[in-house]
Amino acid sequence: MARILLVEDNELNRDMLSRRLIKRGHEVAIAVDGAQGLEMARADAPDLILMDMSLPVMSGWEATSALKGDDQTRAIPVLALTAHSMSGDRERAIAAGCDDFDTKPIDLPRLLEKINSLLAR
Repeated sequence: MARILLVEDNELNRDMLSRRLIKRGHEVAIAVDGAQGLEMARADAPDLILMDMSLPVMSGWEATSALKGDDQTRAIPVLALTAHSMSGDRERAIAAGCDDFDTKPIDLPRLLEKINSLLAR
């Protein structure tokens, strides 16, 4: 069981993904914007962060850069989630500090494989 921080502003996406992760034995905390996600990551040190990149208050790009620039949170794996799967987005996410990248709509078996791979590191 892993402690996963889901940073997602879309209520339907939050509900669907959190229920599926909990069903698989994970503990899920939820933040609704990048600033809240950054604050929760610093306070709770989750095992993994699922970061939507298009967020209010502070984008996922900015939040991830801040997480990876902080000694306290640098080692937490961040998996970028985005509906914008345009050319260069994967590279941009990796450059921002994300450890992996996946697209929406979520393909759950593929996402779980990526989550398990990051948790095994």
